[in-house]
Amino acid sequence: MDAPWLMQWHLATVLPATILGAWLLLGKKGDTRHRTLGKLYLGLMLVTALSTIGMPAYVGPPLQLGPVRLGLLHLFVPRTLHGVWSALATVRRGDIQGHKRAMVGLYVGALLIAGALSFAPGRLMHRMFFG
Repeated sequence: MDAPWLMQWHLATVLPATILGAWLLLGKKGDTRHRTLGKLYLGLMLVTALSTIGMPAYVGPPLQLGPVRLGLLHLFVPRTLHGVWSALATVRRGDIQGHKRAMVGLYVGALLIAGALSFAPGRLMHRMFFG
């Protein structure tokens, strides 16, 4: 792993979030374990999204905002931040269906779709796994 430290940090948060998120979506809901691991999951997703902001765009036309070059995958950052907020806000209101929609949307959008796009040719994940 000769990737920059920010990318290593990002990978160190997104991998456990992917596993933990799947477990939470498929497992028993509402007990103490679910609530505790759910907080950990949302924390991991928050750190994952925030670490993405500092990562440069490698594929596609970048948008230069000060010292940061943003690319298409950076569009998932506000969506992820909104998903984390929405998941917390809905469960605190007691809106379990809204919480479920927020959590599924967060997992599918921020982890599955963005994760799949991170394997595009020219990106670090593509080079790591496919040479």
